[in-house]
Amino acid sequence: MLFKFKSKATGDLIMLEPNGRRVLQIIGKDPSTTGIILPAQMPAALAALESAVAAEEAAIEAAKNAKVDEECINPAVVDAVPLRQRALPFMELLKKCREANVEIVWGV
Repeated sequence: MLFKFKSKATGDLIMLEPNGRRVLQIIGKDPSTTGIILPAQMPAALAALESAVAAEEAAIEAAKNAKVDEECINPAVVDAVPLRQRALPFMELLKKCREANVEIVWGV
């Protein structure tokens, strides 16, 4: 499944289901088949994504700095595509829509 985010201020943003679901969960939205993000909700959504990105980057940095023989190292975490890269297009969409005062919808 794909998530197709639409707004009147930008072109459509298409995300694969796992990435779109994760972004929506981070911002506190139900990743159901349809939904809307109102302009008033966008600053909080952007702050939540920025916080999640910072937390993930700190965890990755800690894993990289850990000793090789410790159990806490998870190569999948260190080598995975970071949330920042996955969420950046959505964060830009939020910023542009907030400036234009238009909502973002998906599944419609």
